[in-house]
Amino acid sequence: MLDSCRFRRILLCLLLLPCALSSLASSHREAPLISNDPLADNTDLYAFKSPDDPNSITIIANYIPFESPEGGPNYFNFGPNVRYEIHIKNQAGTPGDDITYRFTFSSTNEDPTTFFNIRLGKQNLKTTYKCEKSTDGGMTFTTIIANGVVPPNNIGPRSIEGKTVGLEAPDYNSLVEKAIATASSGEKVFCGPVDDPFFVDLAGAFDAGNFRPEGNTTNAPKDGLARFNVHTIALKIPVNLLQKDGKNVAQAANILDPDYVIGVWASASRQMIKTLYNGGDVGYDGNYVQVSRLGMPLTNEAVIPLGMKDKWNSVTPYAGHDLQFAKYFTNPELALYMDDSQFGTAVPSLSALRIQANALGAFDFRNGKPGLYGLKGASALAGTALDDAVFGTLLLPDNASPRAVDLLPIFYTGVPNLAPYQLATGKNNNPLAKGKPFIHNFLPTLGDMLRLNMAVPATPRDDPKFSHLGLVQAAVLGITDPAYNANSDLQWIPNMDGFPNGRRLEDDVTTIELQAVSGVVLAAVGLFYDDATPQAPVSQQLLNVLTFTAGPTKNDAALKGAFPYLANPWRGYDYPEKARF
Repeated sequence: MLDSCRFRRILLCLLLLPCALSSLASSHREAPLISNDPLADNTDLYAFKSPDDPNSITIIANYIPFESPEGGPNYFNFGPNVRYEIHIKNQAGTPGDDITYRFTFSSTNEDPTTFFNIRLGKQNLKTTYKCEKSTDGGMTFTTIIANGVVPPNNIGPRSIEGKTVGLEAPDYNSLVEKAIATASSGEKVFCGPVDDPFFVDLAGAFDAGNFRPEGNTTNAPKDGLARFNVHTIALKIPVNLLQKDGKNVAQAANILDPDYVIGVWASASRQMIKTLYNGGDVGYDGNYVQVSRLGMPLTNEAVIPLGMKDKWNSVTPYAGHDLQFAKYFTNPELALYMDDSQFGTAVPSLSALRIQANALGAFDFRNGKPGLYGLKGASALAGTALDDAVFGTLLLPDNASPRAVDLLPIFYTGVPNLAPYQLATGKNNNPLAKGKPFIHNFLPTLGDMLRLNMAVPATPRDDPKFSHLGLVQAAVLGITDPAYNANSDLQWIPNMDGFPNGRRLEDDVTTIELQAVSGVVLAAVGLFYDDATPQAPVSQQLLNVLTFTAGPTKNDAALKGAFPYLANPWRGYDYPEKARF
């Protein structure tokens, strides 16, 4: 039987766990204040090498969570009083954005005498947008699209294809294709409603972390975002417009060229003053204030505690603002539920995920433990990223911040192609030695961004080795596949372009981040799990982590092969209730 002290700890864990996991759905209603302002709520951010164009990058920022396709008569749309922005860094030494795309939307009622959204060929809330671009830190903006078109919501066949009464479109996809604009500076842009591409078992996450792995036959996982829509801002941008020196992909020194790293984040801002006039009119005045932001998925949901979520949304990742949140990465709360000495036994659905307590017989990465700090100052660290003369003061700050060595750089700096951040392949059981390179998305701004190395080739979506596990699967291939583990030379490995090197639409970020919290990145570089041996580093515990899933592993709608890649929005008229489950 449990002693009373341990029983109280487990009971406390069960009471607190829903707060820790209840927003594990990227940025769908992730903070108290923004949950009351859906038009300004970032839901997801993606940045990836365009799979059909090696010379371009696609950035997708989604807003407005949980849009029911049948949610009339007041369908969701971009807010006319919201400033939507996509922010890009390509130089660590500049104080703010190096490139900013700003979107503002306007809506017109073409027939205010009807309650229908579409009638007699006219559209109410017909929405257009202006896209502006800045390349001087936001000091000046140039309009690159003056009158972009937002397709209407996919209401139903009579509204979209109907003769006389509707828009008489051939089909909804024709409206999407027509709305793709080419900016004066060369980018392709689409703004409009789409299927929400994120997938996650919300019900399992909300039930005290009661995840249901894919293939569970007794209680199948349910994609809580299935058949919901969002509004997207999608850009397809030539690499030379994003690379800091204007270079294209062919000019890269290699597939991990450090000069091709960018950081991306998105935001929404509102004006400070809202005035209600007689007759119900609303006016806005004053400076714009940021009310939501998103870089790495799940940061504000599963890392930042409840009392800090609104503050996190209000600041930028520049000027050291994010350093106040660093402690939540160096000792992440979720790690407590992957540690049997803490609350791990209270959350059996995470039993496959157990953090290294005795890696290589010496290193403990559980919360509050030393991690690699015992090596601080050792000659073995000379020239590695853990050397104080390099980044050691950040990655080994003290003897009680074990995850500063792996989770913190993933979210705050990106990962450099330096020892120890190379695969165990070629290290001969010495994790501090040089190994096989597999990532370099290092941009040390000390702020939360989605970081992408644009020189890395895209993995074809029909490649048999393409995986929703992104960079985790690239590491597995680099360690275990004879096509890639014969030497420690730099070579392209499928899924090197996957999360957390950017984020593809197909990447299962919930599973990947839970695996990362459990220490899979440490294992990839040679700090294997406790049951490993030099002869058998791919141990049962590592296999448990790699085969764990958080539930659904793909979207409920097929993605497109061409820009904007997202599936068309679900149609309200055709929305079968049973398909929600």
